[in-house]
Amino acid sequence: MTTPRTYLFVPGNRSERFDKALASGADAVVLDLEDAVSPEDKARARTLVGKRLIDAQPAERARLVVRINDESTPWFDDDVEMLQGSGALHVMLPKAERVATVLSLRSACPGIAVLALIESARGVLAAEALAAADGVHRLVFGTIDFALDLDLSGDPIGLDHAASRLALASRAAGLAPPVAGVTPEIEDDVRLLADLARARAHGFGAKLCIHPKQVAAVHAALQPSAAELDWARCVVAAAEGAQGAVQLDGRMVDKPVLQRAHILLQRAAR
Repeated sequence: MTTPRTYLFVPGNRSERFDKALASGADAVVLDLEDAVSPEDKARARTLVGKRLIDAQPAERARLVVRINDESTPWFDDDVEMLQGSGALHVMLPKAERVATVLSLRSACPGIAVLALIESARGVLAAEALAAADGVHRLVFGTIDFALDLDLSGDPIGLDHAASRLALASRAAGLAPPVAGVTPEIEDDVRLLADLARARAHGFGAKLCIHPKQVAAVHAALQPSAAELDWARCVVAAAEGAQGAVQLDGRMVDKPVLQRAHILLQRAAR
């Protein structure tokens, strides 16, 4: 699986939605055992998710992520046991705060890729250590729970410092750019795109989605604009065969500018 741009949640107890989620165009589908499932339905959801993973073809299994319950809950151990026997390749660890938890999870499930879901002040302060932990493939920003933990007012500026820390930690550890949190307003594309734009300004490269209709909008917004692509092509053409920096429309084109142009063209090609 290439680095996902979208992670679409589907409740683990709604197996009739698994195929629809996989057909939505989302790069990855998160089979959720945590917030989307009531306590009395945890066991059934775990069984359904485990069966789907076992039955999945390799290409499909590579797109599936399981969000388990966090280590403070009575369901954590059973969730991990299910992962061991299901062939799961990716797990989303909620309330990620301790490297020890990641290492324990990896010990129980060797080779599994961990997406560390950071949702608290403790998690943000541990972001650098979590990003560097063996087996962590990506950091994910759980903005709603983080806002609750800090009793934020709702102004998105309150997320900025934490978002920057996750992006810096990811880059320093050589991880893919972090994943932005959900936008609960399913029918509000303006809010969805505003949330994504703010996350992109901090260096995020993907987003959690809670409804299939959000997927296409996120993919489109992450594509370079026509103007950006025209600029990138002109930069690459101007630099071709040149020794050192050149000028384009009165602006110097040096190595960082050329690298930016190549990144835009690669993103468009995807």
